[in-house]
Amino acid sequence: MTPHSTRIDVVMHAIRTGIASRTYLPGMRLPSVRAQAKAMQLSVSTVVEAYERLAAEGIICPRPGSGFYVTGPAAPLALAEIEPRQDRDVDPLWISRQSLETDAGILKPGCGWLPASWMYEAGMRRALRAMARADTVELAEYATPPGLPALRLFLARRLAATGIDVPAEQIMLTESGTHAIDLICRFLLEPGDTVLVDDPCYFNFRALLKAHRVKVVGVPYTPAGPDVEAFGAALQAHSPRLYITNSGIHNPTGATLTAVTAHRLLKLADHSDLVIVEDDIFADLETSPAPRLAAFDGLGRVIHIGSFSKTISASLRCGYIAARADWIDGLTDLRIATSFSGGRLAANILLAALTDSGYRKHMDTVRLRLAEAMDQTLPRLEALGITPWHVPRSGMFLWCRLPAGAEAPAVARACLQEQMVLAPGNAFSHSPDAGRYLRFNVAQSTDGRVFEVLARALRG
Repeated sequence: MTPHSTRIDVVMHAIRTGIASRTYLPGMRLPSVRAQAKAMQLSVSTVVEAYERLAAEGIICPRPGSGFYVTGPAAPLALAEIEPRQDRDVDPLWISRQSLETDAGILKPGCGWLPASWMYEAGMRRALRAMARADTVELAEYATPPGLPALRLFLARRLAATGIDVPAEQIMLTESGTHAIDLICRFLLEPGDTVLVDDPCYFNFRALLKAHRVKVVGVPYTPAGPDVEAFGAALQAHSPRLYITNSGIHNPTGATLTAVTAHRLLKLADHSDLVIVEDDIFADLETSPAPRLAAFDGLGRVIHIGSFSKTISASLRCGYIAARADWIDGLTDLRIATSFSGGRLAANILLAALTDSGYRKHMDTVRLRLAEAMDQTLPRLEALGITPWHVPRSGMFLWCRLPAGAEAPAVARACLQEQMVLAPGNAFSHSPDAGRYLRFNVAQSTDGRVFEVLARALRG
């Protein structure tokens, strides 16, 4: 909409947006003229004229004595149009695009991954050389439906070390952690269901849930995990089908779940039909393991997922789901229906890298570098009046409050003009205070220019 748009334009834009976001589907009756006028605080004549113009364009059609109805096929799903509408440059999808599309010279303290030079390049190269000598079947054939048996067996042993007792038969490989959540949502959700997420939460959770047309309810997150009282209240008020959360290191806050909070949360869930999806993507960045909900629950109502895009390679797309046997069976069928087969080559390369003798030493080095980067980044941010909500024990993230008077969207826009991508709090939360926060990745904040650009943006 432009500053010169008329009231009629405003109504027409609202209807078009509703159709683009599939709020209004083909054949659906629009709000009556009087109801729309009251909702938008406009005159009835304004709405009548807007509806008539839309009808003239063939977007809606009148039915005498009944009202106006949407015509034509459903619009292609436009995730950016689904409410709540945000400025494009602080929208979760747009931030992801900025981080993924920019060249190597762009500063990215707002992105969610390690620099390429911190990844397990040596192990990847050894694995690739080994696979170049593999049998033709390993290079050219489809994978088995649940994925490479040897990798699933390795993952079962790995999960056992965190207290999650699961046989390889109850693990299915996916293309990524995001693919795992997408499959679970397809498997368990219907449009209109309610899903709980942490507030704040990883912004792509919200973006993905938009595509599934569900209602998203945030539960405040604390340094010890979700606010248990608020979690219980949300269970009572909304009867949610899913709760999606991070185990281990929380994104964006860097906090970790405590055993007491985990037990209280599961006890509340016992009286509901809730399924919990526990994303463990940052497991190898922990200096000491946090409690896992799946370990306490025994994979009864908890589904445990993960991938290795944050530690080995984001280019190698391979994740996993660990869940009840009957659910794995259904998810395997769903995976075949939607992608037919997984990446056999990717799974073999990942297994070779994970079992390489240098991986453990590499991760020791990464954790040490992250600790050093955290120690260096904190005082440099605090010198600018940017303070941490919580000082994490491990990982790459800092969830920080801006100085009084500063707003994250404005700071992000100013920094983008100087070729630096930030992650405003509005992308992670819809709470009124979210615009006062930014998420920083300490591994991407080692360049002194980050703080020079920030200082200029804060001065306005």
